[in-house]
Parts: sequence; C-alpha cells; structure tokens
Amino acid sequence: MANKPSIPKGTRDFCPEEMAKRNYIFDTIRRVYALYGFQQIETPAMETLHTLMGKYGEEGDKLLFKILNSGDYLKSVSDDELKERNTLKMQTRLCEKGLRYDLTVPFARYVVMHREELQLPFKRYQIQPVWRADRPQKGRYREFYQCDADVVGSDSLLNEVELMQIIDTVFTELGVRVQIKINNRKILTGIAEVMGEKDKIVDITVAIDKLDKIGLENVNAELRENGISEEAIRKLQPIIRLEGTNEDKLEVIAKVLADSETGLKGVEETRFILDMLKTSGLKNEIQLDLTLARGLNYYTGAIFEVKALDVQIGSITGGGRYDNLTGIFGMPGLSGVGISFGADRIYDVLNTLDLYPKESVQGTQLLFINFGEKETAYCMPVVAAARRAGIRTEMYPDKAKMKKQMSYANAKNINFVALTGESEMEAGKITLKNMATGKQQSMTSEELIRHITQK
Repeated sequence: MANKPSIPKGTRDFCPEEMAKRNYIFDTIRRVYALYGFQQIETPAMETLHTLMGKYGEEGDKLLFKILNSGDYLKSVSDDELKERNTLKMQTRLCEKGLRYDLTVPFARYVVMHREELQLPFKRYQIQPVWRADRPQKGRYREFYQCDADVVGSDSLLNEVELMQIIDTVFTELGVRVQIKINNRKILTGIAEVMGEKDKIVDITVAIDKLDKIGLENVNAELRENGISEEAIRKLQPIIRLEGTNEDKLEVIAKVLADSETGLKGVEETRFILDMLKTSGLKNEIQLDLTLARGLNYYTGAIFEVKALDVQIGSITGGGRYDNLTGIFGMPGLSGVGISFGADRIYDVLNTLDLYPKESVQGTQLLFINFGEKETAYCMPVVAAARRAGIRTEMYPDKAKMKKQMSYANAKNINFVALTGESEMEAGKITLKNMATGKQQSMTSEELIRHITQK
C-alpha cells in the first residue's frame, strides 16, 4: 500500500476559498502601494549563498534553506572530508544556492545589479514567498509570503512618514485595529552610551526587546548574564519603564540622552516623523516604544512594528531604515527604508475576526444547468454574454441528474442557477432561480444579466 502523501512541516495547502481570502489581502496591499507610487518587481526564489550568507547574523544563517548542487555534488569531495563530517565546511562545497530568507536582501542585490537602469529615489514593492528553517508554531511558518515596500536613494524622513501612512491605510481597509510602534536605532545607541555599555548595544537591545514576552525581572536577569553592570542596569530602568504620551517620552529621553549626539539625532528624527503624522489623519494609534529593537544587523534609523489589538499573535508588519545595506554588495552610501507586511499572520487575524467581505470570497455567481446538447447550445451565447458583463458564470459540463447539479451549486455557494428546458426555449427565455430565497423568475437573457449585475 502506498504511503499517504504529506507536505513538509511549516507549510500549508490553500483551498479555493482560502486563496480568495489571501488574494483579498494581497490585492488590498497592492492597491495601497500603487496609491503611493510604488512599482512591483520580482526576484528569483533562490539566490546564491554568497548573496544570502552573513546578512542576517549567525542565527539567521542557520535558518537558511540551502539547495544541493545539481548533478554529482559529491564528486569534488574527498573521502577524508566525508569522514570529517564538518557540516559547515561541507555545505560550502555542496551548496551554492539557497532559498531567499526575506525580500530585503534580494532587493538590495537587485538595486546594485540594475543601478544604471533605476530612477532614484526608487520605490518598489514585492509580494512573494520566503523560506526559513525555523521551528513551526502558531503564526510561524517555514514558507510564508511577505509584502514589502522599500524606497532607496533618498534620506528624507518623509519616506518614513509615507510608510506609516501606508500601514495605517492597509489595516483600516482590512478592518483590523492595530497599534503601530516606532523607535529609532540611534536612540538605542544613545541609551547604550549613557549606560556606559556602548560595546554591548546588541546584548542590551536584544534583552529589552523581550520585555513584553518575559517581563522586566527576566530582562534584567538576561542583562546580568551578558555582563552588563548593575549601575548600567539601574540607569536603564526609568528608560524602559517610560509612560505617557509620545511627546512626554521624547522630552524625557532627550534629557536622558543630553550627552549623546547620536541619541539626540534619533530623538530629532522620531519627533519629525511623529509631528508630520499628527496632521495626516491616521486611524490607528502610533506609539513610541523605546523597548522596540528589531533588525540590529542592518537597521540604522527608524524602526517600526505593528501589533493587532484584537488577536493574540506576533508582529504582523515591521520595517525600518537601513542606510548601509547595499554597501555589502559594493554600493556604499545608498540610503533605504522599507516595511514588510506578514501576509500569513494577517490572514490568520482576518480569519479569527471574520473580517472578509462577502464579495471578496465569492466565486461563481451564475450556474447554467445542463439538460442536454440542444439546451446547452441554446444557453452558450447567454453564458458568453454574462461573462462579457462581468458575471462569473459556469455551464455545468455534463448532462447529470438535476439533484447532482444543484448540489454542485450549493457546495460552491453559487447565488443564481439558470434553467432552460423545452418551454423556455420556445418562449425565448430562461428561468432564473435565486438560491438564497428559492424564488424563480422567467426572463430574457438581457433581463437576466441586468438582474444579476444590479444585485
């Protein structure tokens, strides 16, 4: 007996209804991106490991899916090397490519390769799957879609402002209440300087980024484990406990960072972004969160993260300013800032809250029942006319029992069924049945099309 087929852990199949829901999300994001002048590109699913390795930190490198070289990939490996079983050494010989981990690094590679063709500032968006060899759990998958928007070639903070507006617009259109969190890498650097632990900024920020998950006592314990002094930890407490309005927090942190030029620059940038957003009519709250510390390997300025307010799930959007990213590909000094919508998590949020509009998940609107060859020939011009009018229409392909055809209509939630027998053909009409009410009406093809399009 053949083994039952399965799919890898952390991946999913999507049925037609689920795909309709996903496309509703993608289409909403795509439409909003276009409103702000972003253009779509695509990059290959696989990149060279030279492009990918070293861009996500040591942990990120471990989560890259690597692809074995085609052909006899062991041909150049000696028996001694095989016996040595040095995995890291072997993978560089056996694998030249890997599945992309995110869309940002491939985009940086794209910009460097196509720099002569690009009009700067270049505003691109990209909606494609990415892969991570992570441990699957609720809300975390090994294959998932990202929906990125990035601007390169401009230092203006108006780009950050626009990205915040895009986030607000997308979630407003989707009907999801969110909190948009913002911080600045320069502020985090300033905090480390004031604490007297500038060389341990990564340890500090990684720890305080876990505040919501593990609590203040555990954050302090982690800081101690990483060799942060008690005096430095004491100085940190009032900073990560800051409350009040965004303005209140900025005033306090500006005083704390008075001796840090870098920190004050971060305060200035954050104040500009928040002040500009005050007049833009955001529907969702934007909160300055000094414990937010994401992507420290490449973010250099503003950093963003979005949390859904009505569903317990991780971040559903994130991003930030990454001034130095293209420098790793030989193009130093090109500034960039971007965001990424986590489409799969947004999908789970909309499912939990049942926020999909009915029309977004509806498939076929009209089904023509097949009574035989003669009746089908009579219906086919009407089927074509209905489709030209934008009505999603099917002709049942087989002359099957009426019960089977009606069951098909019910299973697909089709709104209307058209029935045409001898009497309808003689009268030049069609009987239209409303599947929700059960009401039947005899009408011409023009009346049928008008009736459905007006619903």
